[in-house]
Amino acid sequence: MKTWKRTSAAAAVALMASAGLAACGDAPEEGSDAKSDFLPCILSDAGGFNDKSFNQLSYEGVKDAAEELNSEYKEFESKNENDYAGALDGFVTAGCDAIVTVGFALSAATVESAKANPDIEYILIDDAADNDFNGTKDADNIKPILYDTAQAAFLAGYAAADYTKTGVVGTYGGQPFPTVTIFMDGFKQGVEYYAKEKQKDVKLVGWEGGDKGVFTGGFDANEKATNTAKQILDQNADIILPVGGPIYQGALTAIADSGKDIALVGVDADFFETDPKTADVIFTSILKNMKQSTTEAVLAAGNDEFNADAYVGTLENDGVGLAPFHNFESKISDTLAAELETVKAGIIDGSIPVTSYLNK
Repeated sequence: MKTWKRTSAAAAVALMASAGLAACGDAPEEGSDAKSDFLPCILSDAGGFNDKSFNQLSYEGVKDAAEELNSEYKEFESKNENDYAGALDGFVTAGCDAIVTVGFALSAATVESAKANPDIEYILIDDAADNDFNGTKDADNIKPILYDTAQAAFLAGYAAADYTKTGVVGTYGGQPFPTVTIFMDGFKQGVEYYAKEKQKDVKLVGWEGGDKGVFTGGFDANEKATNTAKQILDQNADIILPVGGPIYQGALTAIADSGKDIALVGVDADFFETDPKTADVIFTSILKNMKQSTTEAVLAAGNDEFNADAYVGTLENDGVGLAPFHNFESKISDTLAAELETVKAGIIDGSIPVTSYLNK
């Protein structure tokens, strides 16, 4: 277990000011019970911690771990990729013991920082960093947290194909990162599997596979995200899957502007729970259990049990899953729930293959 020490509120504030980073958690008062000196830190990608998605879930995981360890924590919210290296340097200066970096885009900066600071433990969300995953190690002190979201997205694609009234479903992404296209790959496979099994004509627009698809070029909830969603809806899609944190907000605008009965599929978190304004349109969400896996990785580091073995979330270990249909429960077919359980069992036992960049 990490050692314990007394830290004054003044010292905590001084440390925060010197590092230029946000310090969270309550600093103990003079003479209060000691707190852990283990210091976890978290760096978001450009989506920010209020993205209602993977940055927010990872942040909540660090916060919960810090509370359980009785420690403080530090955070830095990136505005763009130019922030990554400097924020990591700031964490090192601030004395962070474990650094959580969120997103594929932070991989290179994380590897560089980890190589330069072998005594610090790094937890990289959504990228392997070639760390004991493809047979090589870029750094021995990075634990990759990965999710085979294609499995859960397959279920969402199957459900969307069953629900669509127009026979067209659509998807688009922020950028063509593997952790984005893995959702689109699984969704596509689920749609195609349904069409084959049911001998029905269901079309997917926005993603052909490989490198052919529709992307906004970023992860901002901006006009480009809205226009991209409109591009998908203009092809008669009545279910839309935006993959890329806040870009789903552009889809909400496009849905409202369309005046049509369009359903939204969320990613990472259950949007019905994290963003109540989606309640009327959210069909389901493709879940990544990021909060729990981040909490467990930080707790392991805080208890001197850190290891750099990759964690891969799957349907079998509940690392990924499909959210409830919430307000759409009464609108889906009577047989869909049972069919999804059968398909899920087939994915887990391997009789229904789902391919992704993690298992090719």
